[in-house]
Amino acid sequence: MTKLIIDGKEVEVPSDYTLLQACEEAGAEVPRFCYHDRLSIAGNCRMCLVEVKGGPPKPTASCAMSVKDLRPGPNGEPPVVETKSPMVKKAREGVMEFLLINHPLDCPICDQGGECDLQDQAMAYGVDGSRFHENKRAVENKQIGPLVKTIMTRCIHCTRCVRFTTEVAGVSDMGLIGRGEDAEITTYLEAALSSELQGNAVDLCPVGALTHKPYAFHARPWELTKTESIDVMDAVGSAIRVDTRGKEVMRIMPRLNEAVNEEWLSDKSRYIWDGLKTQRLDRPYAKKDGKLQAVSWSEAFQMIADKTSKLDGAKMGAIAGDLATVEEMFALKRLMEGLGSANIDCRQDGAALDPAKGRASYIFNPTIEGIEDADAVLIIGSNPRHEAAILNARIRKAWRTGKVKVGLIGENAELTYDAQYLGAGPDTLADVVAGKHAFADVLKTAERPMIIVGQGALARVDGTSVLANAAKLADKVGAVSGDWNGFAVLHTAASRVGGLDIGFVPGEDGLGVAGIQDAAQKGDLEAVFLLGADELDMDAFGAAFVVYIGTHGDRAAHRADVILPGATYTEKSGLYVNTEGRVQLGERAGFPPGDAREDWAILRALSAVLGKTLSFDSLAQLRSELAEAHPHMLSIDMIEPGSAGDVTALAKGAGKMESAGFANPIRDFYMTNPVARASATMAECSALAKARAAEAAE
Repeated sequence: MTKLIIDGKEVEVPSDYTLLQACEEAGAEVPRFCYHDRLSIAGNCRMCLVEVKGGPPKPTASCAMSVKDLRPGPNGEPPVVETKSPMVKKAREGVMEFLLINHPLDCPICDQGGECDLQDQAMAYGVDGSRFHENKRAVENKQIGPLVKTIMTRCIHCTRCVRFTTEVAGVSDMGLIGRGEDAEITTYLEAALSSELQGNAVDLCPVGALTHKPYAFHARPWELTKTESIDVMDAVGSAIRVDTRGKEVMRIMPRLNEAVNEEWLSDKSRYIWDGLKTQRLDRPYAKKDGKLQAVSWSEAFQMIADKTSKLDGAKMGAIAGDLATVEEMFALKRLMEGLGSANIDCRQDGAALDPAKGRASYIFNPTIEGIEDADAVLIIGSNPRHEAAILNARIRKAWRTGKVKVGLIGENAELTYDAQYLGAGPDTLADVVAGKHAFADVLKTAERPMIIVGQGALARVDGTSVLANAAKLADKVGAVSGDWNGFAVLHTAASRVGGLDIGFVPGEDGLGVAGIQDAAQKGDLEAVFLLGADELDMDAFGAAFVVYIGTHGDRAAHRADVILPGATYTEKSGLYVNTEGRVQLGERAGFPPGDAREDWAILRALSAVLGKTLSFDSLAQLRSELAEAHPHMLSIDMIEPGSAGDVTALAKGAGKMESAGFANPIRDFYMTNPVARASATMAECSALAKARAAEAAE
């Protein structure tokens, strides 16, 4: 630790701190444009100038000078730093004057207006005029894709966007060309950005040179109501802020959560919002004479009652989709129990995960933050870049330290970091388990090895055996010990862990997803309830009576006999459990359109018509019953850890695996759920990604 005197206040800070960090520790405000605590130091903007007594007779860039480089006073006194002296004030005014030489005066029409660093700091540290009266430099705007809008005349060359795309996102799409007044930030030949995290570069831009293209000219920040919630586009559970104006979602932004997403957000999560208002189901529908027609709620409920009243419980089934909240799955489970049916499942893809084998058998045990503690990672049957872009960025962050070696079994994909490709499937996994592969030694010599198992390895006929072999490997290489559990299951569905936690899986003699579809095809199962379940083969339900509770006119709505319109994740308050087992609460930012209702309320009303009235009348009562049955659901933002013994027990079931290679579950990052498929922005991104892939194949 090193002692400093900053603005007359003595502080003690670590010697590897920069002067800027030390000043912040002392409570002093230091303006900056290029510095960001998650990016490398560039020292471009010079706005963070401070005065160091006894140092050079000129202002010092505090972001680029380390505390350990300061000299003590003549009698050993701590170094003295001033952030408000006349020298510093004059220097900052000069820097601001230089920065504004070419900056256009377009604040009234700039999308960054109201939340612009340059605007704020010009008011706080600038002067009221400029001595430069020459013509301003103009720079052509760049076309870099459907998500990021550029007004490059505003750019001050802070290079935050360049450093973010290169260091955090892991793609070298952006760079600075030219020198002096000819310098420009651009992409290679103005190609579109290829990262799944490019929207974060807009958040980092301090001047409005990069703005969100889908949001452009839609709203001003002071018009928006801001609601803290949770993202459900993947199983990471990123912390988000939903900005609404009236009933309409205008944009989605990331919130700081060091344990999950830091301050980043994937592009699908950020730009999905236009899909929340298109192709929406806003009233009940029922199939009459082979065509869906609008009906009243009571008529829809009565049709369901007429069809199911004479059915035995064994002839009914229920499947929960990927975006369902814990509360509505709990309500549906209670309803199916009341109807006498054990045919329920939350695993749309048929993944071989069973809550009876313990919580550690299906969660990301080392936690997302724990990735940074690992020193060897083996990825099995997964492409984290598409399945969990934020988690993939965390793996890259650990890899950049130089201490982490990454191996990959499955499809050979570009992961944004160097990964040793071991092989395509189970045969390679068996070799690693048996110690016949060199990467087995890497895992054994690592202090904290991590085995990541993706849904591509589990949603197979031999998924149970693959999971057990992965657990056996974790056990053999010491990935499961007293203070470290490196066995990690990476989910793709926001609802999956919550569904497994509450036991939304087949009961005794019950059927899973494949069994329900097979029985429906044969006519043995006559009624199916789909709770937002769209990622299925709808033709496989045969002639069964299908009730769809959902939000969009997607696959299931086209097949359904009765449609009950529900609420999206921004229109209801609900619990989700992310891939690491963290219980999270998403808050309601708006209300569903038309006659649509929250899903738990639909199930409660339906239960009364079916004569199996559920025992709660409000969301609070439902949550009370949920907490009574599953107490860990009360611990918001906490993780109920799994038992290491569960992984060891799971390893004992390791058996023979098929030879077919693992196939990644996500073929199109931008089209994974009904909301995404309804989004024009996602459709544009998907088309661009396909065109890029076709071009690369040539």
